[in-house]
Amino acid sequence: MEGFQRKYLRGIAHGLKPVVIIGQKGCTETLLAAIHEALNTHELIKIRFIELKDKTRKNETLGLIQERTSCENVGMIGHTAILYRQHNDPEKRKIKLPVKYE
Repeated sequence: MEGFQRKYLRGIAHGLKPVVIIGQKGCTETLLAAIHEALNTHELIKIRFIELKDKTRKNETLGLIQERTSCENVGMIGHTAILYRQHNDPEKRKIKLPVKYE
């Protein structure tokens, strides 16, 4: 994903509220299922870390989430991360990413 596409998605996500909260248990199967379902429904979501204050642990958890749910980290602001995964079905896609023309 290109930088201008990430910037576009961050702009869309500005008004969104976090739909998944990550607590002290970290990355569990239930959490991954909730993130997967939210991405299927919305494509672009915010997740909030409430117990993990250490940046290294947040990044490790976020990497695991990205790997297990096949999503992309669009940005991280404080304790809130923005995740994006394009819907597999073109009919159900809600977000059209901009394309750079040369």
